[in-house]
Amino acid sequence: MKTNCGQKPVLVIVAAGSSSRMGGQKKEYMPFSNGTVLSSSVRVFLETLDFSTVAVTYPKSQNLHGRQSELEKSKKALFADPFIKSLYETSSVDFMFIEGGKSRQESVFNALSALHEIKCNPIVFIHDGARPFIEKQTILSVFKNAEKFGASCPGISPVDTQKIIDEDGFIHHHLVRAQISAIQTPQAFYFDGLFKSHLAARNSNREYTDDTEIWNLIPENPKVKVTAGSEKNKKITFPQDLNLLETNIRTQKMIRTGIGYDKHPLVKGRPLLLGGIALESDFGEDGHSDGDVLLHAISDALLGASGLGDIGSFFPPEDPQWKNADSKKLLTEIWSKIKNEGWNLSNLDCVVILEKPKFLPYREQVINSIAEILHTDKDRVFVKAKTGEKMGDVGKGLAVEVFASCLLEK
Repeated sequence: MKTNCGQKPVLVIVAAGSSSRMGGQKKEYMPFSNGTVLSSSVRVFLETLDFSTVAVTYPKSQNLHGRQSELEKSKKALFADPFIKSLYETSSVDFMFIEGGKSRQESVFNALSALHEIKCNPIVFIHDGARPFIEKQTILSVFKNAEKFGASCPGISPVDTQKIIDEDGFIHHHLVRAQISAIQTPQAFYFDGLFKSHLAARNSNREYTDDTEIWNLIPENPKVKVTAGSEKNKKITFPQDLNLLETNIRTQKMIRTGIGYDKHPLVKGRPLLLGGIALESDFGEDGHSDGDVLLHAISDALLGASGLGDIGSFFPPEDPQWKNADSKKLLTEIWSKIKNEGWNLSNLDCVVILEKPKFLPYREQVINSIAEILHTDKDRVFVKAKTGEKMGDVGKGLAVEVFASCLLEK
């Protein structure tokens, strides 16, 4: 457990319910997008802000075997997305899995209690694990307002006029529609105030349906600022809501292909770099940067598919600052910009044309290196090699060339 968050925000994902209204089918674990409903609900946060900790609650069980089973199912659902799995394995984000309680309120309290060792007062987001349609703009707006006002949440104005009715079904009170908002998640608060509020809620012998109501139990806590929510930010609750998943996949997904090509002469005194891995060779690529012809071709394929340009427009060869630049860092910067546009890698296929040395002994290293740079599963990357059959400059050992193709989705 990290004891100093450096004021980075914390994310709590509430996913400990039984999904009884779905007929017992655990909605958060259903396949969706690049993983599951749960992983999709988390991924957009990790693509939007730099979190210190992600805490996911999972269903409560009565025995050790049941708890272990629920824990494993929760992990499997979250790490079904290769992007999140890669962050878990390589980044500083602390992923925690916490047994929930009998109610949503108790599950959030369990998560906050597990996070109580944090020695600073960060913004903590509370988000439903069954809201996979959350958008970056909503997260950013909630975060900005939570920092400014102390607490924030998204809300949307109701379309129909709202009334309060009595126990017999008669209208008791007329509400002003302009003063009403349907509150969504994520809800964000400063940690210390929220934890104190949950302690007060436990002593009140009442059940609360969301954290904004709990927050208001402490009089000195500031008011919750409501920011614009989104009609798209729906929660999967009933079986008919599965149509939302199907419709979203059908109408929102965009697929694009990209082709990249590069070729460099081979000269003495330079390293032979392919995919960030140095091959044993008396000759290496001649180029303005480190000459990694494979990473250059991959960069152009990705940029072409995303429509963001080409490697030359990002890093002009005539600019001296890119002299001997590390192509891994260049691709990392390019991929970060592409990811920020909402693109995800479906697959990448490359052909290296090189007379010698033999590429096969290095292939797994190269694939692993590329997958690590792109924060993706290595099963999405493949690199094959051909020779020039003694023909042309490649066949004579004077050059190396690479073709790369990719498929991006969003």
